Amino acid sequence: MKLVRFGRPGAEKPGLVDTKGRIRDLSAHVPDIAGLTLSAQSLDRLASIDSDSLPLVDADVRLGPCVGAVGKMICVGLNYSDHAAESNMPVPSEPVLFMKATSAIVGPNDDVHIPPGAEKVDWEVELGVVIGTRAQYVCRENALSHVAGYCIVNDISERAYQLERGGQWDKGKGCDTFGPLGPWLVTRDEIANPQSLDMWLEVDGKRYQNGNTRTMIFDVATIVSYISQFMSLQPGDVISTGTPPGVGMGCKPAPVFLRAGQTMRLGIAGLGEQTQRTVNVELARAR
Repeated sequence: MKLVRFGRPGAEKPGLVDTKGRIRDLSAHVPDIAGLTLSAQSLDRLASIDSDSLPLVDADVRLGPCVGAVGKMICVGLNYSDHAAESNMPVPSEPVLFMKATSAIVGPNDDVHIPPGAEKVDWEVELGVVIGTRAQYVCRENALSHVAGYCIVNDISERAYQLERGGQWDKGKGCDTFGPLGPWLVTRDEIANPQSLDMWLEVDGKRYQNGNTRTMIFDVATIVSYISQFMSLQPGDVISTGTPPGVGMGCKPAPVFLRAGQTMRLGIAGLGEQTQRTVNVELARAR
């Protein structure tokens, strides 16, 4: 099942994608694709609904983030050995965790804002893991049972803020619009093996990232279990699991960073595609 949220920002409605790729309105059945809606029982109930009985939604409607009311967004850094190498950083012995501000979350095709003074805005296609049931101190063997499904994340990063201005990575990761989610949440039953998904990203039609989740250092089950030892994972929490090589910071002979007026397009097998345009944010708007 593919679940979506559609409509204007802040007023998205829940929906699902039918077998013909059309969006159907779920508003009569659930308030949002969030929280307890993501439990196994709730998802089973939604899957039992005859999609043809649901109202059709305009095909041109804006898609919002595929998960609403995200409590926390936890990211895993340097989770592909070849990406660690291109970043000139050692392969970690344990998952590197950081938080991405939930205010960064936007729809899959919304504009990405270049903040005032930003110099090194970069891209990262990542597999997103959406939690369906509370997970605390779970073992690796049971970890995936706490997952509602998967989605695409573009973990936009401002490298100068992240790496050159002291402190932790969060400053370079949490800017508004730096967390596109979607286009849809694909439930766990449709993804037989989250460790065998092709992923890619292009900027202005040039392919920069080509990877597969099989080359993760720490797989999804390990990540969910590991994080649950330090904090409980709640329904609707999102984990972004790291990016393969090909980010702008690692380009040779010189890094390549985003500027206003460019278009990113990215996708993961079975999870759809995103497209974002980059725009400058006027200093007056940012104050």
